[in-house]
Amino acid sequence: MTSYQVWAPDAVVVEVEVGAIPYLMTRIPDRPGWWEGEAPEGDYGFRLGGRPALPDPRSAHQPHGPDGLSRKVDHAAFHWSDTPWHGRPLPGSVVYELHIGTFTPDGTFDAAAQRLDHLVDLGVDFVELLPVCPFPGRYGWGYDGVSLWAVHEPYGGPEGLKRFVDAAHRRGLGVILDVVHNHLGPSGNYLPAFGPYFTDRHHTPWGSAVNLDTPGSDEVRAYLIGSALAWLRDYQIDGLRLDAVHELVDNRALHFLEELAVEVRKLADATGRPLFLIGESDLNNPRTTTPRQAGGLGLDAQWSDDFHHALHALLTGESQAYYGDFGADPYAAVAKTLTRGFFHDGTWSTFRGRHHGRPFPAEYGHRLLGYLQTHDQIGNRATGERLSALTTPGRLAAGAALVLTSPFTPMLFMGEEWGASTPWQFFTDHTDPGLAEAVRQGRRREFAEYGWKAEEVPDPQARSTVLASVLDWTEPQRRPHAELLDWYRQLIRLRRTVPELTDADLSAVRVTHDAEQGWLAVHRGPYRVIVHLGGQTPLAVPLDAPYRATLALHGDCWPGTDDHLYLAPDTTVIVQTA
Repeated sequence: MTSYQVWAPDAVVVEVEVGAIPYLMTRIPDRPGWWEGEAPEGDYGFRLGGRPALPDPRSAHQPHGPDGLSRKVDHAAFHWSDTPWHGRPLPGSVVYELHIGTFTPDGTFDAAAQRLDHLVDLGVDFVELLPVCPFPGRYGWGYDGVSLWAVHEPYGGPEGLKRFVDAAHRRGLGVILDVVHNHLGPSGNYLPAFGPYFTDRHHTPWGSAVNLDTPGSDEVRAYLIGSALAWLRDYQIDGLRLDAVHELVDNRALHFLEELAVEVRKLADATGRPLFLIGESDLNNPRTTTPRQAGGLGLDAQWSDDFHHALHALLTGESQAYYGDFGADPYAAVAKTLTRGFFHDGTWSTFRGRHHGRPFPAEYGHRLLGYLQTHDQIGNRATGERLSALTTPGRLAAGAALVLTSPFTPMLFMGEEWGASTPWQFFTDHTDPGLAEAVRQGRRREFAEYGWKAEEVPDPQARSTVLASVLDWTEPQRRPHAELLDWYRQLIRLRRTVPELTDADLSAVRVTHDAEQGWLAVHRGPYRVIVHLGGQTPLAVPLDAPYRATLALHGDCWPGTDDHLYLAPDTTVIVQTA
């Protein structure tokens, strides 16, 4: 017989069902709201008050999808490689974000593992997986997942994820997993039937908030923390990226994120691996990554949308919606983010209609992830076009150089390194026809406000939308993709050999620029990262020191006189000065 437990505080009768046979469970005396019982081993679910069986909220395996019965997993039975993995720290690393379902045509962990040598050759240190919890159907971004302890079966389930992590570690690559604690998907979410996992006291863009501070929240917090620790412990994942932490509404004295950071630190100490947490936050509040001892929440890093927005406005000229403040003077916006971290650090935000943010501490640039593209910034466009469809190859090269020589922790989005021509669009595979149609119409209404016709917005439920988003792995061997890929490899190698290009001290970064002439120079000790984005003729850019050598060049340039360097249009160069 096998022991089963579940938290269902309001239930009167709870049964575990195995093989269509219910077995009565009893309350656990010293654990309020918890039930336990014994039954044969097999696919199981919990019946509350005689109703049909529901999947286990803590299920580690949903072989029949998020609506099906659960299956236990013996994590100790997996044979990890004999070579021990001791982990690697996040500071100084390069992160590569990928989506399992569209990274390869097969869309599985095993198929993705076969492409890991490409990432090793590229020079990145960490692979960041978009969410892998179960969601309806086969295809989706993963942000509507449910069963927060389980792995999407079409990707390969629990064993597939372990094989992927093991394969990455054998190649020296760490693995980061994107997890979603701020909401569950609209389909397959059975948590409310078991207990007060959500509360109407707070609301988020997805409806009622996850219950982190009202009655019953102790167990809800334990549920989320337990899930996070399971990824790090049972799957040997190295770090977690926490989705939209600003939507985790918590008015308790000990914030959920701080409690999570404490527990992750304990696990890191126990395993001897440098485990870490990365937050996605819209608050521009340095407290997110300030250590607990200094009154912060204790996360190790956070995404930096300000840096992305400044770069995007500079390279594309876009200034709509939240790009407005950045597009007003994109050269100055890039300069400010490179030297101050946040663009909005207490300044007026036109998009929000209020002042926003506070200053970021200069010595901790590595706590910000800097990027040119992400799944969000591509996929949330109407047609999911990448930056390669919006600007020139020369400007793509300039953006890559500014990211990979920044004081931040750089992050790439899959295919970016070769300027992939495939879009990355919004796609779903909802099995509920009503929900599928609601998502389809909602997407069209959203972009109709910006002038898009309904037929121009890809149908999220169409198979063609998914297929269009799959990377074309023949591109890296073809021009002009191969040239851009070589540029990315060269830039990452420079990070390894030139310490000044990874220095995280924002106060040591100086930026000069001339928006009218169209050039910008980032000063990193004796090194200069210079981009010329304007005009049709060569331009003389001051170095402020005698020229010594060229370390990397995309385009054409030549030394001038009086400490100047001449750059052709759409040229990026990294030079060393005396």
